[in-house]
Amino acid sequence: MSPQLFYLILSQLCLHACMAGVRLAVPLLALKMGYSPLAVGVLLALFSLMQVVLGLPAGRFVDRHGFRLPVRLAALAAMAGTLLAVFFPSFGVLALAALMTGGATGVAVIAVQRQAGRMAQQPEALRRLFSWLAIGPAVSNFIGPLGAGLLIDFAGRSAGDALGYQVAFGALAALPLISLWAVGRVRDERAPAHAPAAEGQRAWDLLRDASFRRLLIVNWCLSSCWDVHTFVVPLLGHERGLSASVIGTLLGAFAVAATAVRLVLPALAGRLSEWKVITTAMLVTASMFAVYPLLYSPWSMGLCSVVLGVALGSVQPMVMSMLHQITPEHRHGEAIGLRLMVINASSVLMPLLFGSAGALVGVGAVFWATGVAVAAGSRPAWQLQHARRHLSVPVVSGSAVLEPPPQ
Repeated sequence: MSPQLFYLILSQLCLHACMAGVRLAVPLLALKMGYSPLAVGVLLALFSLMQVVLGLPAGRFVDRHGFRLPVRLAALAAMAGTLLAVFFPSFGVLALAALMTGGATGVAVIAVQRQAGRMAQQPEALRRLFSWLAIGPAVSNFIGPLGAGLLIDFAGRSAGDALGYQVAFGALAALPLISLWAVGRVRDERAPAHAPAAEGQRAWDLLRDASFRRLLIVNWCLSSCWDVHTFVVPLLGHERGLSASVIGTLLGAFAVAATAVRLVLPALAGRLSEWKVITTAMLVTASMFAVYPLLYSPWSMGLCSVVLGVALGSVQPMVMSMLHQITPEHRHGEAIGLRLMVINASSVLMPLLFGSAGALVGVGAVFWATGVAVAAGSRPAWQLQHARRHLSVPVVSGSAVLEPPPQ
């Protein structure tokens, strides 16, 4: 891993860890203050909602200003929102902290992923780079909530008192400072000077490209699967009479598998093809969703969760590598922003849909319906092999060198 890539990952990891820790602390504090589960659900939705709202304008902003300015502004916004929760811990301020940290993380993700796409051009290098990059959120989703939880329990006068929350928010607010330090050590690579002007272009114009539409559909399907597993497995475990610790272990096994496969992917980048990995992941996911509701043993459910973690964890690096190949270089920020908007809109709406469907037709039916949708989505994933690619260097496939198709 190059120093440039290390600092790039560090800048995203610390911002994401701040948001993940706030996402744990905010609902717990709201419940402690006596607010209802519905109010807590609203707070959690705000983390994704801001990324939906900011996706497209943030993408354009990043395309115009490069990497450093957007991430610096995002770090300052996350730090300000978290510090507000230290000094003014009211429901309104908690909502503002959710909006600011969620939005800041979304802007940083767009800037980091766009910057990463400029650090490599050939598909093999893109796959390896985005595999490394995908490890950051996995690590931050562990250290952010863990650190916040420990401080809430042990930094106050008693477990879970107001002081513990203040210390936790204060520590989380310090993480964006590390991001600010790391940003200054990343070389800012903007779009080339000869790139076409973006005036008069709309982000929705990207959807006219059939390959980009297919990639968004595939990404949405697989992102929904991630949400289904996280949301429905606790309900299914409750139906089976499993304890909270067993259910937590099932979800933990999924997360560990998703992280482990991303550690392996960089070494396999030269032997993989994006469309093959994505298509295989969709077929494996559809198969696991078909059998999961039929399982009753914690061991068999755990094995199924591990397989799902490997399949779904392998997807994001491949999607991001493909996205950078099939969209024009000067519009990478817009494309990433549009993708972020779609998957976060799914994260806001899908839990409501899953809950309603589970109440009407049963939890198992939610798994099966999602599995059918994912199996159907494997066809557009297969068609990605014919995607039109915007590459400035030859595409290496096996031992042959293929020139990019005419523009």
